[in-house]
Amino acid sequence: MASMLLSRQLSCCLQQNSRLLVFGHRYISQAAAKIDVDFDYDGPLMKTEVPGPRSRELMKQLNGIQNAEAVHFFCNYEESRGNYLVDVDGNRMLDLYSQISSIPIGYSHPSLIKLLQQPQNLSTFVNRPALGILPPENFAERLKESLLSVAPKGLPQVITMSCGSCSNENAFKAIFMWYRSKERGHNNVTKEELESCMINQPPGCPDYAMLSFMGGFHGRTMGCLATTHSKAIHKLDIPSLDWPIAPFPRLKYPLEDFVKENQQEEARCLEEVEDLIVKYRKKKKIVAGIIIEPIQSEGGDNHASDDFFRKLRDIARKHGCAFLVDEVQTGGGCTGKFWAHEHWGLDDPADVVTFSKKMMTGGFFHKEEFRPNAPYRIFNTWLGDPSKNLMLAEVIKVIKREDLLNNAAHAGKALLTGLLDLQARYPHLISRVRGRGTFCSFDTPNDATRNKLITIARNKGVVLGGCGDRSIRFRPTLIFKDHHAHLFLNIFSDILANFK
Repeated sequence: MASMLLSRQLSCCLQQNSRLLVFGHRYISQAAAKIDVDFDYDGPLMKTEVPGPRSRELMKQLNGIQNAEAVHFFCNYEESRGNYLVDVDGNRMLDLYSQISSIPIGYSHPSLIKLLQQPQNLSTFVNRPALGILPPENFAERLKESLLSVAPKGLPQVITMSCGSCSNENAFKAIFMWYRSKERGHNNVTKEELESCMINQPPGCPDYAMLSFMGGFHGRTMGCLATTHSKAIHKLDIPSLDWPIAPFPRLKYPLEDFVKENQQEEARCLEEVEDLIVKYRKKKKIVAGIIIEPIQSEGGDNHASDDFFRKLRDIARKHGCAFLVDEVQTGGGCTGKFWAHEHWGLDDPADVVTFSKKMMTGGFFHKEEFRPNAPYRIFNTWLGDPSKNLMLAEVIKVIKREDLLNNAAHAGKALLTGLLDLQARYPHLISRVRGRGTFCSFDTPNDATRNKLITIARNKGVVLGGCGDRSIRFRPTLIFKDHHAHLFLNIFSDILANFK
């Protein structure tokens, strides 16, 4: 009875406040909510510089509590919608960064608001369970409706987590346990293993390693940091592990002009991968797995050919290493396919695929043989959040209903074509234009120029992100369309024309 009463009260409250809470200045009827122009704003609207006076005041307050030097500005999420982010000073900006690539279908999407208004979903949002021991009745059903409905080929198992770092961290553990199980065969765990693991010594703690790539980013927890090589500030002062680091191809652009050179560069990197696996084995350190991003994101939006990844997968199989694809930033549809590694056309699927960001929840898919052989081996209190699975199921419905994968490919083509045109007109400011779907980027001459361009664009009503040493990256939502691309290109063209 109490639950029913609370449901009615919340539903009533949400309905009464939906104009203010969700859609800002304009009320949207259920019919109008289907029309993109009514859901989205029609363009940027700037009132102050960014950060404005209110943001600066809030920055000062927050900095008294914690280090807030990374904060760009404070946001008004009640007024934000679609592709537009509104700050606390009333500035409305076209958001091409989308919370570091983590907003799938725009701000305050009507379908998600409706989901929150349904009384039968109230318990899912109010009562967060310890999923590993006390899951709700519909948990398996919710996983089938959400994550398993888009599971990568050949990966029928899934474990949920709360973020990208803990997804990769626990995927590493699954790989190490799988490898040790192979070595152990059908034998039982020994007393020596049980005792030695308690003091961080072999054989209970075997000397295994994950091979990663220079420029990669896989998170900020201890194991993940050992595979992260994008910026020194992420790793400084933190003890790490002696794990192998291979070079990632540095391709030359335009690709069609450097076919031979790029093939040679990829061959060099693949050869180094094999050499490192053998070298570490001679040091009595086993490379149990290889982790790689389909596009190195934080490290500078570095691409490699589909053939490079197919050959890397072959190397992993040849040497008995697990092949882990980190889709935390590339997954969810932004490249024009739901998973970026689908572009590779692998005959043998990846062994493990991690996810987060646009997927609303974290976690990893894996093959059957990577399933933990005992409870509590891959475990934490929350193991994700059922409310995020509920929201993801709705996001997937929107993606399918509105054909947003094709939209990402189409809008991405418009964006990439426009960037190539700007590169031809302003080669002293833009180089190495590259992208797949809306997952686009370009290089600037240096870090100072990159940061200045981002600041100017923000004050003109466009939010962009940086990556690597001097790159600007685009991470729009899946509802970013051609007209948004052209709107940005017009604004940015004026910025480049007047840049000093």
